[in-house]
Amino acid sequence: MDLSGLKVMVIDDSNTIRRSAEIFLSQAGCHVLLAEDGFDALSKITDHHPDVIFVDIMMPRLDGYQTCALIKKNPRLATTPVIMLSSKDGLFDRARGRMVGSDEYLTKPFTKDSLIKAVSEHSSNRAR
Repeated sequence: MDLSGLKVMVIDDSNTIRRSAEIFLSQAGCHVLLAEDGFDALSKITDHHPDVIFVDIMMPRLDGYQTCALIKKNPRLATTPVIMLSSKDGLFDRARGRMVGSDEYLTKPFTKDSLIKAVSEHSSNRAR
């Protein structure tokens, strides 16, 4: 699948997760932006306007729910797809993610296929 030119941001405090996501997405042609936490991410999002954002739920300082809510509250970013990442596959987490505006929920560890599929589904919904 060719996703060349798409800007995808991965926000996760785990270096391993960031690296594997970066490798998978780069191989598919994406331009990958990385952030360690919500604070780090918000300034980068404003500067780069990614097409799709992956955000880990459990992070220090600003968790994934708070980060997603802040992204969705910004009128310029409100339509940007935000996909929650979590090692727990709980209904509560999914529901809470929906409440803050997330577009999808991926359970970690994700596969290359699930990551690419999520990006292609959410990027095709956006006007190019």
